[in-house]
Amino acid sequence: MEHFGLFLSLTLLFLSPILSLTDVPELSREPARPLAFVPHDRSKSEPQQVHVSLAGKDHMRVTYITDDKKVESVVEYGKQPGKYNGKTVGESTSYRYFFYNSGKIHHVKIGPLQPNTTYYYRCGGNGPEFSFKTPPSTYPVEFAIVGDLGQTGWTEATLSQIKSQDYDVFLLPGDLSYADTHQPLWDSFGRLVEPLASQRPWMVTQGNHEVEFFPIIEHTTFKSYNARWRMPYTESLSESNLYYSFDVAGVHTVMLGSYTDFDSDSDQYQWLQADLAKVDRKTTPWVVVLLHAPWYNTNDAHEGEGESMRKAMESLLFSARVDVVFSGHVHAYERFTRVYDNKADPCGPIYITIGDGGNREGLALSFKKPPSPLSVYRESSFGHGRLKVIDGKRAHWSWHRNNDSNTLLADELWLDSLSTSSSCWPSNGSTDEL
Repeated sequence: MEHFGLFLSLTLLFLSPILSLTDVPELSREPARPLAFVPHDRSKSEPQQVHVSLAGKDHMRVTYITDDKKVESVVEYGKQPGKYNGKTVGESTSYRYFFYNSGKIHHVKIGPLQPNTTYYYRCGGNGPEFSFKTPPSTYPVEFAIVGDLGQTGWTEATLSQIKSQDYDVFLLPGDLSYADTHQPLWDSFGRLVEPLASQRPWMVTQGNHEVEFFPIIEHTTFKSYNARWRMPYTESLSESNLYYSFDVAGVHTVMLGSYTDFDSDSDQYQWLQADLAKVDRKTTPWVVVLLHAPWYNTNDAHEGEGESMRKAMESLLFSARVDVVFSGHVHAYERFTRVYDNKADPCGPIYITIGDGGNREGLALSFKKPPSPLSVYRESSFGHGRLKVIDGKRAHWSWHRNNDSNTLLADELWLDSLSTSSSCWPSNGSTDEL
C-alpha cells in the first residue's frame, strides 16, 4: 500500500498541470530547473517547518509540524536565549489527501509582544531554539516581496539574496510550494523556507497552485494551504483564510484571493469594501494590496486572466486611493505607472508584477510589442522586490535581479503616498470616486 501511495503521488505530480483548471499553456519558457527537495532530518517529536506570521495587534502566530501526534501545541518564548518567561498553548490540526496523512500541524498565537524586539522561542517543549524579530511600530519599515516562489535552484538563489539584507515583513502573493497535489512537496517547502520564515513574519495569499482540486476524488480546494498557512483572517474580520488584512507601522496591507468569489455580491467583495472604509489615512497613510493574478499585464503568459476580478473590484481600490498593488502568476517582473480603468491616472495605484521567485516552470519570456505606454519597466529575470516605507509621505521601491553571486538593483522608484495628494481627495475628505 505504501508503494502504491507513492506511485499515486508521483502520478498526480506529473498530471497536475493537465488537471489544473486555472493553468493555460505558456508561450515561451526557459527549461525547468530541478526540484530542490529538502529531506526531513529531525526526530518525530522535534518541530519542523517552523514559520511565524502576524496575528493581530502585538501578537504573532507560530506554526510548526511534528510527526509525533502526542507533542503538545505549546510555544515558550522570552527576550533572552534559553530563558522563557512566556508560554502559550495553542491548537492543532491535520489533514488527509488521498493516501497522504499530514503530521500534526500546530498553530500557537503568542503575545502581547513589544515592537522591534527579538524573541527567542521553543516549540512543543522540544528541539532547537528559534528567534524572530517583531516589526517596528513606527517608520521606517521594510517589506521583502516575491511571488511564485517554488522550490528549485532559482528559489534558493532568491532566498539567499533576500536573506543577505534585513527586512521586517515578507509578503508572498501566491504560488508557494508548487506541490500541485503531491503533498510531500508541501513538507519540503516548509523545510526549505524555515530559516527565513522562522525569523520574520511571512504573510501569504493563495495562487492557482494552492487550489489542488482533483476531479471526482478531492473536491475540497485549498485543503493543504489552509491547514499549513493560517493567516490573520479572523483578526481582520474576514470569513476566509483566503483574504485578510493587517497593519504594520502606518501601512495597511490587504491580501486578496484571486481564486475565490470576488463579484459584488460575494463575501470577499463585501469584506474588502468594509475593510478599506475603516482605514484612517491620517494615522495609516499607506494602503498596499496583494493578489495573485495580475490586473495589468503585457506578457503573453496568463493574458487577461485577472480581468474579471479587475472589473469587479478595481473601483474599490481606486476609491480608497490604494498606493500599490502587487501580483504574481506571470513569471517575470513588470512595473506600471499609476493606472485606473486601463488609463494612466495620478490617483490610481502603481501595479507591479513580481512573479519571479524561482518556480519550476521557468520564466515567462514573451512580452507584447510594442510595449504599452502604461508599462514602465519589464524584464524576464528571477529576483525579488523591497518596499521601504520611510515615513507617512515617502517610500522607496526596488527590484533586485538575481545573478550567480549577488543581487543587482535593476529597477527603483521613489513614490509618494496618495494620502498626501490633495488633488486625489474630494474637499469633504470622503473616499468617493472623483
